Amino acid sequence: MLFNSLDFAIFLPIVFILYWFVVGKNVKAQNILLVGASYVFYSWWDWRFLFLILFSTLVNYGVGLLLTKEKKRSRRKLYLFISVLTNIGLLGFFKYFNFFLENFVEAFSFFGMSFKTTTLDIILPVGISFYTFQTLSYTIDIYKKKLEATNNFIAFMAFVSFFPQLVAGPIERAVHFLPQFFTKRTFKKEQAIIGIKQIIWGLFKKLVIADSCAQYASEIFDNYQEYSSATLVLGVFYFAVRIYGDFSGYCDIAIGTARLFDFKLTTNFRYPFFSRNIAEYWRRWNITLSSWFRDYIFFPLGGSRVSRYKTIINVMIVFLISGFWHGASWNFIFWGFICGLLYVVFSFKSKKKHSYVTVNPNTLPSIRAFFEISLVFVCMAFTRIFFRTTSMEEAFSYLRQIAEFSIQLDYLGIYRYSVELIPLILVMLWLEWYSRNKEFPLFSVKPEILKTSMIILFILLFGNFEEVKQFYYFRF
Repeated sequence: MLFNSLDFAIFLPIVFILYWFVVGKNVKAQNILLVGASYVFYSWWDWRFLFLILFSTLVNYGVGLLLTKEKKRSRRKLYLFISVLTNIGLLGFFKYFNFFLENFVEAFSFFGMSFKTTTLDIILPVGISFYTFQTLSYTIDIYKKKLEATNNFIAFMAFVSFFPQLVAGPIERAVHFLPQFFTKRTFKKEQAIIGIKQIIWGLFKKLVIADSCAQYASEIFDNYQEYSSATLVLGVFYFAVRIYGDFSGYCDIAIGTARLFDFKLTTNFRYPFFSRNIAEYWRRWNITLSSWFRDYIFFPLGGSRVSRYKTIINVMIVFLISGFWHGASWNFIFWGFICGLLYVVFSFKSKKKHSYVTVNPNTLPSIRAFFEISLVFVCMAFTRIFFRTTSMEEAFSYLRQIAEFSIQLDYLGIYRYSVELIPLILVMLWLEWYSRNKEFPLFSVKPEILKTSMIILFILLFGNFEEVKQFYYFRF
């Protein structure tokens, strides 16, 4: 079930009414309702996926209890290994089986050996990359004694399957999120209003910005051989804006929806387009995933407490794994490598660190700040070429065509908002710039009613209601 679908527009009010006005203030009943609603929500794609998420829930719930009771270190390691093997095994099979099989065959064919193999027609379960990381962090934290396992299976089911953030994050830690399923929830009008505004802002970024940019980006990337260098650069810009509007829009809707049920999800984006260096960009972009890699991979490798050379190696390992997490292809691995390389160059070139509020909140950026922000945006946007293309060969072909330096912009035969799109993107950036020290724009920009009404009008006028487009990160 998609947030931007009519199905969800009917589903959400029904769950909301049942949650507050039928089961009332009974925490257990609310949790049972959330589990039922989440399983209905998830089964909308394919009901068979329910068995997978239930299996993951059962294994990690059981491992958590065993880890809490067990004192012997060797057995605790064994239980943790079972959890890691289960989570990574499920993810590896559904997401990476064909990739490893194909590369295994190619590696042996290089030495003149041939194998007859058949790839499997595997359907990637929606959200598996997200909920496996969430459950894995639960057992790891219990193993490290940062958390005690819960005996409440219903609450744990609700934690794993909570529908607002189930399929694309934010990736919540049990330390922060699980206790919310045990506390009494009460309806708060102010929080509900904030939640609705955040949903509206997320729908604006998805329906108006991302879906419109997607049409132009797809036209250019899918037919890049026919277009000039300038048009290909425009395609890079459209795709960079598209993926931000799409993913951050999803997270805004998820966080806003959670507020309606008196839950607090972790902020996953903090205006990354205003970053002044690459390190700051990754502190602002997909924050919960970045922090997951930091805490469970980078720090155990030694973090930055080791030599400078080893620190660089650790950073590169994290980015390579991050690239592979995004997709089972060499494109994504190389994307991770490029991002890691940029991170190292920008981070070790200067010891100066920039805060999130780069200049006075009420002013435009200085010339230097504007240059730094633009440089970071351009660098990260061009790495997305490897994110969007389907092969390494296609990515480098795209780059070679840009290198021809033809400055004539081609006409794109797309009716959808060819004139209005750039101003709409500027509206989004303007609202975010003047709200960058707040959680999200419609909560802070004055007057709130006027700005919210303007965004609703933009959604009605320019929103893509003709075709319900899936969120981009669902494929990961």
